[in-house]
Amino acid sequence: MKKITIAIDGHSSCGKSTMAKDLAKEVGYIYVDTGAMYRTVTLYCMRNNLFDAQGDVLVDKLQAEMPNIKVSFKFNEETGRPDAYLNGELVEKVIRSIEVSNHVSKVAAIGFVREAMVDQQREMGKEKGIVMDGRDIGTTVFPDAELKIFVTASAEVRAKRRYDELQAKGMPADFDEILKNVQERDYIDSHREVSPLRQADDAILLDNSDMTIPEQKEWLRNKFNEIVNK
Repeated sequence: MKKITIAIDGHSSCGKSTMAKDLAKEVGYIYVDTGAMYRTVTLYCMRNNLFDAQGDVLVDKLQAEMPNIKVSFKFNEETGRPDAYLNGELVEKVIRSIEVSNHVSKVAAIGFVREAMVDQQREMGKEKGIVMDGRDIGTTVFPDAELKIFVTASAEVRAKRRYDELQAKGMPADFDEILKNVQERDYIDSHREVSPLRQADDAILLDNSDMTIPEQKEWLRNKFNEIVNK
């Protein structure tokens, strides 16, 4: 069976990562969570006082610090999925916090940050057999990907999913705050100058507002089979 590149883009908290991880595990592909890469850079910024009092990034200082920021992934035998590491430290749980969510879109909008992460992502995908999710995978990182999916759902549905996820992890969660964060991130992601969030012309649209995880999983597997069995 031929190996392909799978690009899954879409709005925040719409289940892209769950779909991508499950498919990668099922078909034996490598999974890369690009959102985790930007979250990890954001965590570094928070820890090193690279935001001003208004929550904006101190861009010059961050640019000087970029050589000191190493993002990597290690496979977790227990979960069957990769965990994110910042300079060798496991940060998978802490990068999912609402504090990081509130800052990540501003960090991800910076050109030199995206450039550095995209270079890493392309290196990871050279051999194909990869599933990558994010905001600009099908438009910027892998414009020639054989399978491109663009995932969306209503802001309210996505906020509820994020709320439930944080609650399940025993982390603090406020639905109204999460909904506001989802709406703000949608705006920033879609209006940034560098690689804005948009559906690639050849991407398949999936609105999963009313779909269960098993239904999404089956839908994606069917799309995968159609491509590899051509």
